[in-house]
Amino acid sequence: MSKFKSTKLFDGFSTVFRQWRADGTHCRFLHGYGISFRITFEGELDERNWVWDFGGMKRANGDIDGLNPKAWMDHMFDHTTIVAEDDPYLENFKEMAKDGVIQLRVIPATGAEQFAKYIYDKVNKFVLEETNNRVRVTQVEFKEHNKNSAIYGE
Repeated sequence: MSKFKSTKLFDGFSTVFRQWRADGTHCRFLHGYGISFRITFEGELDERNWVWDFGGMKRANGDIDGLNPKAWMDHMFDHTTIVAEDDPYLENFKEMAKDGVIQLRVIPATGAEQFAKYIYDKVNKFVLEETNNRVRVTQVEFKEHNKNSAIYGE
C-alpha cells in the first residue's frame, strides 16, 4: 500500500541553549541560534486529498502538553533558554527564570539531535491522535541557522 508524504517547515524561532557535556568545545557555553525544524508527515489522503493540513497546528482539536501545537512550539522555542534536566547549573537557570531574566524550558537533553528527537516524540503522538492513526511523523530535521542540522526519525 502506497503512502503519501508531505513536509512543513516551522521557523522564526530564537533559542538559547548549551550542551554542558561538551567539554573542550565552545558548545558548553550558552549560545543562541535562529532555529527551524522541518517535519515529514506520512499517511493516506483525507477527503481534501491532503496528508496533513499545513494549518492543522493552529486549527487542531488536540494539544501538546496542554497547549495548541503552534502555541506549544512558540512556548518551547521562541526566545527561550533550553537546558538539560541534568545540567549542573539548573538551579542557577531556575533563579534567572524566577527573576524574569530568561524564559526557561527544561528537557531531557539538549543539542540539535536531541531537539529533533524531542520534537518528533511530541508531534508524532499528537498527529497520530489528531488523525486517528491515519498520519504519522516519519522524521524531524532540526536546523541551527542554515548551516547545521540533525535528523531524527524512523
